[in-house]
Amino acid sequence: MKNGVYSILKARFLINEEANATKNWRFIVFLILLAIIMIANNNNVDQKVFKIIKLTGEVKELRSEFVDRRSELMKLKMESTVTEKMAVKGIVPASVPPVKVVIKKKKEEKGFFEKLW
Repeated sequence: MKNGVYSILKARFLINEEANATKNWRFIVFLILLAIIMIANNNNVDQKVFKIIKLTGEVKELRSEFVDRRSELMKLKMESTVTEKMAVKGIVPASVPPVKVVIKKKKEEKGFFEKLW
């Protein structure tokens, strides 16, 4: 057993012809390539996570700005605000409420044959 551990530490299985050294080297190269692919994949995932976190913060900021602008717009659309701004220009609201104008369409006379059908 002592010789087995010692030969592993000396890496004789990579040099020894009777132990199929080429087969061992292929397996080691495969493991190295697999490790490189895993490292690259983890790096790519980390970059995407950081980008998602950044975009989430940006969305929250834009949403809060939207809410602020919407409340400001609601305030500007109020009748009292409009009245104040127009009073500066000399325009005041009407004392008489508006009246809806309805135009009635004249009925066309139907001909004799149209009345039958």
